[in-house]
Amino acid sequence: MTGQVGGVGFGKRNRLVDELAGQITSGRFAHGDRLPGENELARRYSVSRGTVRGALADLQDRGLIATQTGVGSFVTFDDVELDQLTGWAKAFERGGVAIETELLGIERVSDAELTRRYGLARVTQVRRLRRDPRTGPVSLETAYVPLPDLSDQGLLEGSLTKTLRAAGLRAAGGEQWISTENLDTAAAALLEREPGELFLHATRSTVDATGGLVEHVVSLLDPARFRFHLAFPGSVVR
Repeated sequence: MTGQVGGVGFGKRNRLVDELAGQITSGRFAHGDRLPGENELARRYSVSRGTVRGALADLQDRGLIATQTGVGSFVTFDDVELDQLTGWAKAFERGGVAIETELLGIERVSDAELTRRYGLARVTQVRRLRRDPRTGPVSLETAYVPLPDLSDQGLLEGSLTKTLRAAGLRAAGGEQWISTENLDTAAAALLEREPGELFLHATRSTVDATGGLVEHVVSLLDPARFRFHLAFPGSVVR
């Protein structure tokens, strides 16, 4: 009888693996997507959490998912989660949000903090303004990346994320700080707001597997449109 019970459980696990693998390979879950939590999967497929854990382990062995550890912070825009690994432009597109990105400038600069933390004498600064065509600017972002001057060739297909990946720079970890900031005159003019208006101030640094800088981004975000939330450990699609 014990073998039969074990066989039933193993069958449920295999069916769950096949179901989730099919959704991943078909594109139902895209790269970077977060899978539902163990409790949600157990409820949805009427299986135990142990069965779910076994299925997730099988998917990880196949290289279809990766298990994240620790607590991660995520950004949403109008409650649409923005995937910071694939880039916000792609995340806006996938979420059906019509946001335009305007490149304000690319230049080589020195930054004392990045020199201290990463030993980089100079980095390339990329400034972008994101705009809702209906209501106006929603964010002002300044990215610092360890690439040669991109002024001549520009960004690959207009995407900083694609430019970094083409250069072999891939994030393996990072950290993010969130605070608020009153807009100065220059930022207020670009964002078409009043000086002194309170915006969210986000600073995010991502590093590669060796701890080298991939991207350091400082953003001013409209608090009426952007929110931050914390997600606990789970599994994401590779």
